[in-house]
Amino acid sequence: MNYRVAVVDDEKIVCQRLQAVLEKDGYATETFLSGKPFLARMKTYPFDIVFLDLALPDITGDEILVHLSGRHAETAVIIITGHGSIDSAIDAIKKGAHHYITKPFKLEEIRVLADGAREKIALRRENRRLREQVSGGDELLEGFIGTSPAMQELFAMIKKVAMVDCNVLLQGESGTGKELVAKSIHRLSPRRDAPFVSFNCGGFTEELISSELFGYEKGAFTGAVLTKAGLLETAAGGTVFLDEIGEMPMSMQVKLLRVLQEKRILRVGGTRPVDLDIRIVAASNRDIKQACLEGIFREDLFYRLNVVTLQLPRLSERKNDIPLLIAAFIAKYSRPFGKAVKAIAPQALDILMRYHFPGNVRELENIIQRAIALTDGETIGERELPDDLQKLEIDMIDGEGLQTLAAVERRHIAAVLEKTGGNKSLASKILDLPRTTLWRKIKQYRLTHKK
Repeated sequence: MNYRVAVVDDEKIVCQRLQAVLEKDGYATETFLSGKPFLARMKTYPFDIVFLDLALPDITGDEILVHLSGRHAETAVIIITGHGSIDSAIDAIKKGAHHYITKPFKLEEIRVLADGAREKIALRRENRRLREQVSGGDELLEGFIGTSPAMQELFAMIKKVAMVDCNVLLQGESGTGKELVAKSIHRLSPRRDAPFVSFNCGGFTEELISSELFGYEKGAFTGAVLTKAGLLETAAGGTVFLDEIGEMPMSMQVKLLRVLQEKRILRVGGTRPVDLDIRIVAASNRDIKQACLEGIFREDLFYRLNVVTLQLPRLSERKNDIPLLIAAFIAKYSRPFGKAVKAIAPQALDILMRYHFPGNVRELENIIQRAIALTDGETIGERELPDDLQKLEIDMIDGEGLQTLAAVERRHIAAVLEKTGGNKSLASKILDLPRTTLWRKIKQYRLTHKK
């Protein structure tokens, strides 16, 4: 790239000397004897590096620096100053200048400062490029990491869906990032300035769900000493994320359907309807369409929620993203854990690349957290990974039909679980495995036990 440099100094000889040395090094250089012409040129054709004298005839260098910091944050500013104003130069550094040089200076110093500024700009641009690459090119998708085709397709769908004010259904296994998707849809939508409210529908009674979502009037039930607005009401103008919608009781599904149809609610114990202006993003790790066929989810509610469906990919479907995810988790947890971990050893990475991650990204994050906590060095090795991962065998049957050790292990664990009636505590004792390891193997081998 041909970096553009401006020299802003009221001494013509200084401008000429800097232009000569910079152009010799390949920089496209322009000179300005005052500040206002430079700012006008900067508006139409921005410079990458600016050598800026603090004392100018029409405007101070300090004013120019403030302008550049606010509107051209990527421009590297190098202050030119006399010996008597070094304090001003240091103050300029605090305000965002890259460096400063005092008069008289050597031309080699100019070369060094220009090259240092260029490297800083290049690094900043590369970091921005990587951020855009892993988040689909939009900072509002921050939190997502992935360059795989599956994730790039998801990023594109999120952007399309966000601008259409319709309900969205997210389908995906646990740990695939459904709440992150919901938040991104909200941040990219016209509703971004209104609240984002989330509620987990699993494991609650109808009464509790009603009071949380719809609110209640004073005296509606024992303990209702004050009127309380529900989550749907507090999200006015915004987005409501209903996680684990497939676990919502059937009777509560009827009430939610009515709310979506009428766009109004009644607080528990209330008589006056409250109008709603909200968008619903629902999520489930079960196949809702199949749940409708099984009679455990209302088909009419499904069609109300399912204006657009986004299917989130499993981590096993986007394995090329694993190194990026690991790097992000190392950066996230090293400092809080008081560690200096910087990378993962190739052998350890190879093990993780061969694992199929039934817990998806959440499981990978847990594994890296654990590894950072255990390691004393700068690199995560094989010994920091869980024992069962170190013994991982992907193929259950080899090419000649002989069973691998993993296949035998799977069959044995399944038999013990069957004999113990699914009692994992007893099974872990019989197998002489820690419960956490047994749990991981049950997930790894996709074992289930029906009582």
